Amino acid sequence: MSWIREGELNLLEKISANILKAGPMPKHVAFIMDGNRRFARKKNMERQEGHMQGFNKLAETLRWCKHLNIPEVTVYAFSIENFKRTKDEVDGLMELAKQKFERLLEERDNLEKYGVCIRVLGDLNMLPHDLQQIIAKAVVTTRAHNKCFLNVCFAYTSRYEITNAVREMAWGVEQGRINASDVSEALLSECLYSNNSPNPDLLIRTSGEVRLSDFLLWQTSHSCLVFQSVLWPEYSFWNLCEAILQYQLSHKSIQKARDLHREHQTQLQLESDRACVEEHMQHHGNGKPVDTQRRQEAQLHYTACREERVQDFIDALKHKRDSFFTDLCSSAISA
Repeated sequence: MSWIREGELNLLEKISANILKAGPMPKHVAFIMDGNRRFARKKNMERQEGHMQGFNKLAETLRWCKHLNIPEVTVYAFSIENFKRTKDEVDGLMELAKQKFERLLEERDNLEKYGVCIRVLGDLNMLPHDLQQIIAKAVVTTRAHNKCFLNVCFAYTSRYEITNAVREMAWGVEQGRINASDVSEALLSECLYSNNSPNPDLLIRTSGEVRLSDFLLWQTSHSCLVFQSVLWPEYSFWNLCEAILQYQLSHKSIQKARDLHREHQTQLQLESDRACVEEHMQHHGNGKPVDTQRRQEAQLHYTACREERVQDFIDALKHKRDSFFTDLCSSAISA
């Protein structure tokens, strides 16, 4: 089954989509696609078939998002916790993922046509090596596309992602690329797997569960969270419209919370820079008073140096991550 679905909305769907698009629309929607196994039990089918139906629903949902002008989608495809399931189920999911990413590579013309960039977020080292290589091919092949984005969270949990981001900052300090005083909430966000994406505007979980299950905990602190009772393989265009409507009703309060948080982050960074400058002046000022102009000049200089350090570190981190995928892709080609 294709990842890229062609086809228009029907007349009623088009009318509804146009009405929705008259209001504020989410630019980034995240899905916890829950209910595949319950759907399989309900329909008396094998679990693997339930997961297959779940993938088919994802492809259909991506088509709806395209028609609703939602350029970015993030999905929770496989949690690290899922490795605790039976070996047969885990092996089946790995094989399904392998088939679907191989299928994705067969659709590279359509991916280029629609400008679809595929990102895979998680610790790929936990996956079978052949699956790692296929995923790397998909990521590298679509890396330059920039019209719409699909982020697939695979071998992922949010706490693992945050822990890894802390390790990345520690690596930066050890390498001398950044100072310990450069570590901040904003820098941690840049070290997450999702650093190339804006935070989701809307997060949807299906199947009636009302928890995040360790998914995008950091990124969704100011997102609209919608919990729907429908099982994922039964998800409909109208379920998506309902979730978007809830986002629109909450849009003003969400935007206000985001603006306040951004202002608070800016203030915290300003205070941190001031504290670093004051400490430096105390150590190198020989007890002489410092006039306001010198202090302001010193702070501007320090801020510019910090921003340059941080940007160099972020560039090095991006190079390290890009190289991981490029090397995996190269090893697949030469194999």
